[in-house]
Amino acid sequence: MSVDGDLRRSVIGGLVELPRVGAVVAGPGKLPPFVVVDAGQRPVEPAVAYLRDLALSDVSPLTCKSYAYDLLRWFRLLWLLEVGWDHATEAEVALLVGWLRNAPNPQRVRRRAGAPAAGTVNIRTGKPLLKAGYAPRTINHCLSVVWGFYAYNGSFGRGPVLNPVPESAERRQALRHLSPAEPKPVVRRARLRQKVPTAAPRSIPDDRWEELFDAMRNDRDRALLLFYVSSAARASELLGIGLHDIDWAGMRIWVISKGTRARQDIPADPRAFIYLARYFEAEGLPVADEPVFRTLRGESRPVTYWALRRILQRANDRLGTNWTCHDLRHTAATRLVGDPELTLVEVQRILRHANLATVSIYTPVRVEDMFDRLQQHYARPRPQPSYPAGYAADDVAVVFGA
Repeated sequence: MSVDGDLRRSVIGGLVELPRVGAVVAGPGKLPPFVVVDAGQRPVEPAVAYLRDLALSDVSPLTCKSYAYDLLRWFRLLWLLEVGWDHATEAEVALLVGWLRNAPNPQRVRRRAGAPAAGTVNIRTGKPLLKAGYAPRTINHCLSVVWGFYAYNGSFGRGPVLNPVPESAERRQALRHLSPAEPKPVVRRARLRQKVPTAAPRSIPDDRWEELFDAMRNDRDRALLLFYVSSAARASELLGIGLHDIDWAGMRIWVISKGTRARQDIPADPRAFIYLARYFEAEGLPVADEPVFRTLRGESRPVTYWALRRILQRANDRLGTNWTCHDLRHTAATRLVGDPELTLVEVQRILRHANLATVSIYTPVRVEDMFDRLQQHYARPRPQPSYPAGYAADDVAVVFGA
């Protein structure tokens, strides 16, 4: 086999590492907020044009950043194969999918001694750790980004004649005039698309929640957890609130919604405001227009998402669990849906979902909620068959079996 053939076989098997050349850097302005640069720190113009079009379409800057990293991975593969972006075919896309399916994900590397292996199921929570490779959703997202990149450039007559990423005509036809309120039809996946398993939301049972709350070491962290589990705010939304976003009398907070980027109010547990007041009393009020949740050691800085993850990691290490930030939102949603005094429309308003159908994913009954009833079911003796008097036992055995 040729050298090129050997290289391609190694790539599709995940045996080689993509060259760590190029980068995603902040753009010179807001259009786009992030750009892809090559090894010489020169902007990759076709990618920059696509990212600029995304920014003009009013997508979130974080979405542009996510797309930029997927494009960087795609260009690194092309640079390794010495294939121009405008000469790429489905063969190169297949190599990308094969590499993502087989190559180890550096984000999944466990560097701490004694840390559980990737993919291990936690015995206390029942939640598996992320697997060592790239998730099916990650692969599908990457394919969608590359498809959009070539579709955009193709509309200007740039790039290959055919989009190298396969698509499903059946799916496009089925979704063309589908209302968001209608259930999505089941159609065949396009080639190279991965099967994504449907996972039920992972909420924290009440007893596990109490031990997680008790593991918090200060009032700031207690306030954070109570706000998350009562308001169902997303991690970035809650970490960005300032003093002007807190309605003490109304027991609610105002957040910038992740999807619409609109300022919306959501109610929260009164206990969360009590712990927040204690946190302010101990650490002082933050500067105006600054996030209220600040670091407690060293120079005062806003608590970042990674710092929040570290707070939960320390608690998980002590408890032997693997709860995540998003589990808190799932817990809040499950509790709200399970409250008979709240309608699904009201829950939708608190969760700020665009469609009511999205709320339905939190409606299945959890095994934890049925535990006592299940134990009674297992302990209940099985009913014994009985027959009317007058029938001979031998005749009953012949008809119904011994």
